[in-house]
Amino acid sequence: MRTRHTEEAVLNLEQQKKQARELLRAIRAGSAEALARLRGRHLRWANADDRTVRQDVALHDAQFVIAREQGFASWTKLKSYAEASPRARHSRLFVADVKWITDRVQGLLRTRHSAGPAALEQIREWHPRFSGCSDEEILQAPLTEADAQLVYAREHGFDSWDDLVQRVSLLASSSNAEATEPFLAAFRALELGDFATLNSLLRNYPRLAQERGTNGNSLLNLAVSLAAKRGPDLGLAFIETLLRAGADVNDANDRGWTPLHQAAYSNQCPIAAALIESGADLEAEAHGSGGTPLIAALFWGHREVADLLGSHSTAPGNLRAAAGLGNQDLLDKCFSGEHQLTSEACAARGFYRPHSGFPDWQPSADPQEVLDEALVWASKSGRTHVLPRLIRAGARLDADPYRGTALIWAAVRNHLETAEWLINRGAPVNQRATFGGPSHGQGVTALHLACQCGHLSMARLLINRGADWRIKDDLHGGDAEGWAEHSGKSAVGDYLRSLDPHVS
Repeated sequence: MRTRHTEEAVLNLEQQKKQARELLRAIRAGSAEALARLRGRHLRWANADDRTVRQDVALHDAQFVIAREQGFASWTKLKSYAEASPRARHSRLFVADVKWITDRVQGLLRTRHSAGPAALEQIREWHPRFSGCSDEEILQAPLTEADAQLVYAREHGFDSWDDLVQRVSLLASSSNAEATEPFLAAFRALELGDFATLNSLLRNYPRLAQERGTNGNSLLNLAVSLAAKRGPDLGLAFIETLLRAGADVNDANDRGWTPLHQAAYSNQCPIAAALIESGADLEAEAHGSGGTPLIAALFWGHREVADLLGSHSTAPGNLRAAAGLGNQDLLDKCFSGEHQLTSEACAARGFYRPHSGFPDWQPSADPQEVLDEALVWASKSGRTHVLPRLIRAGARLDADPYRGTALIWAAVRNHLETAEWLINRGAPVNQRATFGGPSHGQGVTALHLACQCGHLSMARLLINRGADWRIKDDLHGGDAEGWAEHSGKSAVGDYLRSLDPHVS
């Protein structure tokens, strides 16, 4: 056990974070010294070849090495030692709904292998059977629903799942639940836009801004999430209030998701800018290696906030980031010659979904998969100018690497120029593919998604280029008009009904 003596004045957490990022970059660049440090301190990588290490290593691996070099068992232990946080040990309830918290349990079960080290730390911290286990041991061990329930019960300060359910049920039926749960009351104030109540709570409970709710979400993280519904001005006011009250701008939840990730995910440029100004970490990783805020933005094709983030950092600097940003210089660095991808191009692709609503997948280092994915990510953000380079390198126009082809994503994001370019080069306009969660899109076409989103100009373009509006998807049996009507897109529905049913 370490004791606080002379190290107390010199162990600087920000410095340790910087050293971990520098080590990660050195490993990915192939530094022999950095690779040796990783292998010497991290058993998982002891016998892995250089190429595998450079492609798959993540920030949490580098953090583990730094922690071990400092004499700590894990990065979490180093952080706890360095920051002496006043935060309460247990998470606080902020939604009084048994089904909601049950869904969180199911989410942990679904994402254990993809959510990253924060989720594994959640299991290790709150389940006694896993308290001394390494990440790999937790990943390999069976985890039942009862195990996940126990994690959530203990995380919230209860000995059993039944005790937690009883407490949640009591709160749900109580007229004064908010009076007994300050964190829940603060979340409700954020939902209602009630400044007076939030300020009163922050005055009465000075540690409230530093506490964590279910899944490790801070009030700051929740405020950023709610700002997408309330607008940036009101959202910024709440965020600034919480920061003044002591909220940590880099406080990540149990999936590694920070407030900046949330701003990126929901395309909130003013809020992202404010968080960056307050010191938000642009290289924090969530839901797997390479899951930086930039990647969270690019996953959805949020090019406005992606451009803002990319002006500060292009981490993880792989091909999906280069393609999504349309950054020609970064793209060039991902190739050695016309067709050969560099190790950096294929690295840090552990992130593939922002939440458990998307199905499981295991990204590989297959260059074809990496190229196909890059074509999709460029199309999501309408980066038409980089598509020729990717096609020359071998990217396939009909590839569906994970939940959507390039043309489907161009249709979803309403990038007319990109869709036209793809069709002109041979993208099959009536191709059936996948999209979204397991119950969303199976056997869907670009036209189905354009109609669901209400993109009339895109629907016209696709039909003019040969899209068949009578094709029905595999899951719901809906044609293009059905997808439009289900989503309340009456203008698109009216247009489809005006078409000659005899035209093929």
